[in-house]
Amino acid sequence: MDFSAFLTAEGLISLASLTALEIVLGVDNIVFIAIVSDRVDAARRSTLRRTGLALALIMRLGLLFTLSWIMRLTRPLFTLLGQELSGRDLVLLGGGLFLIAKATHELFHTSEGDPGPGGTGAGSRSVNASKRSSGFAGLLVQILILDVVFSLDSVITAVGMAQHISIMVTAMIIAVGVMLAGANMISEFINRHPSMKVLALSFLMMVGVLLVADAFGRHISKGYLYFAMGYALAVELFNIRRRKTAARRGAAALP
Repeated sequence: MDFSAFLTAEGLISLASLTALEIVLGVDNIVFIAIVSDRVDAARRSTLRRTGLALALIMRLGLLFTLSWIMRLTRPLFTLLGQELSGRDLVLLGGGLFLIAKATHELFHTSEGDPGPGGTGAGSRSVNASKRSSGFAGLLVQILILDVVFSLDSVITAVGMAQHISIMVTAMIIAVGVMLAGANMISEFINRHPSMKVLALSFLMMVGVLLVADAFGRHISKGYLYFAMGYALAVELFNIRRRKTAARRGAAALP
């Protein structure tokens, strides 16, 4: 690798821009890991999150050093319904369908209702049984499947933005480091607020739809999705703050 690129202003600007973009592209990865990590015991959640993000970094670096293979993935393999499909398209299609199915499955269990620890409702039994049946290895496989899809998107973006392998590698390592630092906080926040979990699952479902559309040559900028979800997140954060304020006032009014 050529590290002389870090000694130029152009190289440093490229590193900063690519790192920021890699962090943004990693949001869907963090959200997915946050959702599935809730399926294991509390003591193992942090380990699952760290392992999932470590695998994501290994996947990204592995793909980055096989650029010639990635370029071959863009060549059409066959035509379906008048649309040419390449290896990349098949990866996006499979990942998108998996993400839609996973988000739908989790939304179903969330909508059943989970009264929390000690709950005795049917929804609670359904969710708790589902958590018990989800093994650490099985969830790690699910994370690995999505890592392949998200890593492919990340590497293709990196190749388009930077000319030096050293800058791409450094940007990915920094981005994953930032994700590792914030993964536990984001996961705990999502799982602590049921409305945020629904919002996160809706985000994952929409990401799945974008991946399927992209596989069939209908590229939709993720910027639209990020803006919509950012607005919804801001509204929900305001509602959470309002509910907390109302609860404090209600408690203060009690004799």
